[in-house]
Amino acid sequence: MPSDNLTDLQGQIERITFTSEETGYTVAKIRVFGRRELVTIIGSIVNPTPGEIIKMKGEWGNHPKYGEQFRIVFCQTTTPASVHGIEKYLGSGLVRGIGPIMAKRIVKTFREKTLDVIENEIERLADVEGIGKKRIGMIRKAWEEQKEIRAVMIFLQSHGVSSGYAAKIFKQYGNDAIKIVQENPYRLATDVFGIGFITADRIAEKLGFEKDSDLRASAGVLYVLHELTDEGHVFYPYEPLIEKCKEMLDIERDVVVKAIGATAFDKKIVIEDISQDFLEFQENNKAVYLAGYHLAESNLAVRLKTLTSAPQAIRKIDSEKAIQWVQEKLSITLADKQVEAVRCAAENKVMVITGGPGTGKTTIINAILKIFAAIKTKIMLAAPTGRAAKRMSEATGNEAKTIHRMLEYNMRKGGFQKNEESPLDCDLLIIDEASMIDTLLMHHLLKAIPVTATFIMVGDVNQLPSVGAGNVLKDIIDSGIAPVVPLNEIFRQAKESSIIVNAHKINEGIMPNLTSSQDKVDDFYFIPQEDPEKALETIINLVRQRIPKRFGLDAVNDIQVLSPMHRGTVGAGNLNIELQKALNPGEEGVFRGGRLFKVNDKVMQIVNNYDKEVYNGDIGRIASIDEEAKEVVVVIDDRKIAYDYSDLDELVHAYAVSIHKSQGSEYPAVVMPILTQHYILLQRNLLYTGVTRGKKLVVIVGTKKAMAIAIKNNKTEKRYTLLKQRLQQ
Repeated sequence: MPSDNLTDLQGQIERITFTSEETGYTVAKIRVFGRRELVTIIGSIVNPTPGEIIKMKGEWGNHPKYGEQFRIVFCQTTTPASVHGIEKYLGSGLVRGIGPIMAKRIVKTFREKTLDVIENEIERLADVEGIGKKRIGMIRKAWEEQKEIRAVMIFLQSHGVSSGYAAKIFKQYGNDAIKIVQENPYRLATDVFGIGFITADRIAEKLGFEKDSDLRASAGVLYVLHELTDEGHVFYPYEPLIEKCKEMLDIERDVVVKAIGATAFDKKIVIEDISQDFLEFQENNKAVYLAGYHLAESNLAVRLKTLTSAPQAIRKIDSEKAIQWVQEKLSITLADKQVEAVRCAAENKVMVITGGPGTGKTTIINAILKIFAAIKTKIMLAAPTGRAAKRMSEATGNEAKTIHRMLEYNMRKGGFQKNEESPLDCDLLIIDEASMIDTLLMHHLLKAIPVTATFIMVGDVNQLPSVGAGNVLKDIIDSGIAPVVPLNEIFRQAKESSIIVNAHKINEGIMPNLTSSQDKVDDFYFIPQEDPEKALETIINLVRQRIPKRFGLDAVNDIQVLSPMHRGTVGAGNLNIELQKALNPGEEGVFRGGRLFKVNDKVMQIVNNYDKEVYNGDIGRIASIDEEAKEVVVVIDDRKIAYDYSDLDELVHAYAVSIHKSQGSEYPAVVMPILTQHYILLQRNLLYTGVTRGKKLVVIVGTKKAMAIAIKNNKTEKRYTLLKQRLQQ
């Protein structure tokens, strides 16, 4: 747009109505000299701060709902000159350690010279009540940082990076940020959480990198392989990988082939020849792995085979006597399959127990624990998630830890502290919810198990596979390397639960009973609804009123909405927006990544953060938001965890979550939309996993047709893994 058609406008930012971290798109009110009313401006602004003077070129327009607006085409901001502007600027949270009250005091003392004092004579802040040496140090650091950040931000924003990401880039690289980004913008994709290849690619394009440059192609190959691991693949076949790279990067085959070769030479990927009978693909029979995944899968197989064949630390047990003894001790009669599982545990180094809800897995674990404790065995229990570990502790009366905690992950020392050099101190390790363990985690776990120990995996192989790459439990079962005891009998007390009975029907490919009795309170309900908008209304009504009223459950803490997908009217994304409005109304909060976080919001951690000891899938509530310290405190499992504003993209709202993300968790009540608009994702194991998350109540809102599609579809997504074959070699 030619600049000579544009109007000049200058004013001071009074308040920011909305700003997007991703795009910098801002709606703000400014005070313009000579105008009584505040002026609404809309457009992209670098890190807008109340109090700043903003010089703009743009166009006036009229919005049918909001009236007169000034649309920004170009703008630059400068620090404010007036006392009012300086106070607003400092009190906006721009500088950590100065909030609105402190800003008022500072400006009252130094008037128009305030910013000069902070810049050149910061020690003079000691004259202000409430500011001591410590706070001066904090303000000095924050002031310098924001100056540096501003320079980095202006550079990055001129290359299409949002202010939120600019802060992260600055945090990662400090004053070298501009130099590093200019030399190799693709580093951002691997170094900075939240910046993927696509954002890095956009920056590279603005910096003049060619589409078929070697740097882009190599980074692109790694990006495509990372995307494929997110889909669950441990490796990808060579030819299909080339096709994916050509399509996703829009480059020629020879550029991709060269990049794959160069990336393999740099040892970032591994290309392995595969014998003909291994896989269905014949042409160029090669598997391409990210280096870490190749190491993990190969070592996992070697260590598991070693574990099965090494001598046992635990002395020989007479399994028949032990079974008789434990039944008397626990005053129970074990069913045939349970007897088989206990006998198997007494006689083998490695074994798998698999079965759905109500099939007696906990009884077996307790019997095994009783027997081994009687002979003074060193026992450890663990599970992949905090909630699953807590449940295991409650069910057994023994301490159970998350696998990460048991392996003593330490960010500062770099990785898991328990490994082959420093193994776990146990003779028996029992892992629950083993279907959730992915290739990388199982590799680290097996490195830490002493070779003489007994290893028992307990899980439900019919659930969705792990969120991370691989299909570890299924591959171990299919390989035949260790005995497997499948449990399929539902016990008498469990038969009284419609949730359990219907879950097993779904798993067997049978339509569950969708009519609930009017006479008694049931634990499984189906509400027919075809229209997605009406289904959304029904879900909100169920969560906000009907379920709390009838079952005495808390709308936020006890009820979890699960959705098969993220997009769409009843996808997790939109459900979160609507449920937040219904359950936690109000406008006060902090905007981050297009989301408004408010006190009392239900949120979920979406990446493993070992520093904070919070992991992908952990759910909590926002306890407080400190505008001055730029900090949000979240309570997860009775622990208070502080998040810097720039870390908030690790959190999403969790009024609704995807069924995938709910693995390993149980909720008092589950509400789940199952509509035909989800047809792409409707699978038997998805529906089964969702239903088995509910402890006291499951309500499905949707259509019988969508239920039938899911139950019939037993084709699980193919995951490329060679673990089964490696275990069989």
